[in-house]
Amino acid sequence: MLFMFFSTIELMSIYYLIMSLFRFKWKHHAWQALFVTLIINLQSYLVRKELDMSNIAPLILIVIFILFFAAVVRMPLILSVVATISGYAIFAVIQTVIVLILFGSIGAIEGNKSNGYILQVLTSVVICSFFWHYYRKGKGFTFDIEKLRFKLEDIFLTTIIIIFLIGISILLYYNEIYLNILFFLVISIFFIYYSTGKEKEND
Repeated sequence: MLFMFFSTIELMSIYYLIMSLFRFKWKHHAWQALFVTLIINLQSYLVRKELDMSNIAPLILIVIFILFFAAVVRMPLILSVVATISGYAIFAVIQTVIVLILFGSIGAIEGNKSNGYILQVLTSVVICSFFWHYYRKGKGFTFDIEKLRFKLEDIFLTTIIIIFLIGISILLYYNEIYLNILFFLVISIFFIYYSTGKEKEND
């Protein structure tokens, strides 16, 4: 029950981050998002605790979120992919920095459930506080959704996504905190740069 509760807080903060970053109204789909996060948490618990395949759980989360934003929020598929991966990468950077500052290593989290729960709450508070101010100031990416289509240029983006999914599995397997920060920071910068370019293209 504790795993479900704290993981739900964490995933809802990711949902809030993504919706705010791309200037969608998070309240419009909050209940659907809550339902989806409960499903994700159930599969995550089974994958982590029963199957001992924790490095696969984030990949499943990303795929489900992409489908959620495409089917429920009605984002174009390419935007749902960019939004999900950039949002997750930003979340990962923030959480990894908090781990480094407060706990010193990922091992301190893995060996202590209480530390893990504290980390989830702190990360969620930081994310929701920051992106609440971010959204209120009118910042974020906006697109003419009807103009977004899958183009040949997005083959490159698809390749980056595949590399990201493979890379995250490798990183989670080795659990090197500085590599985590570097990897997710680079991915965050890339997708923010890409989103900025797409936004200007649609102006």
